[in-house]
Amino acid sequence: MLATLMALPALAGGHGHKREMKKGILLVAFGTSVPRAQVSFKNIEKKVKTAYPDIPVRWAYTSKIIRDKLAKSGQHLDSPETALAKMMDEGFTHVAVQSLHTIAGEEFHDLQRNVHAFMGMAGGFDNIQVGNPLLSVQKDLERVVAAMIKNIPKERKKSEAVVLMGHGTPHPANAFYAAMMFHFQQQDPNIFVGTVEGTPEIGDIKSMLLAKKIQKAYLIPFMSVAGDHAMNDMAGEEDDSWKSILSAAGIPCIPILKGTAEYDDIVDIWVDHLSDALSRF
Repeated sequence: MLATLMALPALAGGHGHKREMKKGILLVAFGTSVPRAQVSFKNIEKKVKTAYPDIPVRWAYTSKIIRDKLAKSGQHLDSPETALAKMMDEGFTHVAVQSLHTIAGEEFHDLQRNVHAFMGMAGGFDNIQVGNPLLSVQKDLERVVAAMIKNIPKERKKSEAVVLMGHGTPHPANAFYAAMMFHFQQQDPNIFVGTVEGTPEIGDIKSMLLAKKIQKAYLIPFMSVAGDHAMNDMAGEEDDSWKSILSAAGIPCIPILKGTAEYDDIVDIWVDHLSDALSRF
């Protein structure tokens, strides 16, 4: 009797009729308000549409600050929840929500929790899956390291440092940055990974570079877009930018303003995570 009662809402929501499957993809990023940085998202969308030309693609930004800032200039981006509500109204039955975050930190887990709430709605989705962020398992670390090493500027000498700037987080997933630096240094001891809002900090990286008597450093964002953090915190002219801090310590820097989503072999990892999500329908 209890099982029968539990089944009733699902039947009522669909009026007892089996719906035709309608698949959709929702790409979810933190977002950016920097026009030049949009090249990263355009590259992701191009590769997703190439891989799945018959599945409609929608976008959402998790950052309310970014969404509000864009709205003032006439650009309207949905939150993941709003985007999913619209897709539900459009009759999508199966949706793959692909996280474009770098690590499974607070934002990813918030996204996962809110997405799963849509499964319990009467007349909602038949199936909704969340694709993992860029760094989720050991294999992701190995692929990311190989891809980033391949994309280091050719003119860089082995005696010169490469410093990657990650965002960082107080969430335990921040450990991925230190783990990634370990993997990098197994192949190239002069590649370092720091974070803006986690650890290692720029002070830690500076100490490491000075200890190794590094004479020059290439600064590269380890974020999907080369947005505000890359332009200001990494490459800015203010005294507290990474470029200024290292330059003041006698280590001249060459910033590379290119987000990770501009590299095809990095985007391929996100697309593979999306493929995994779609395979669970």
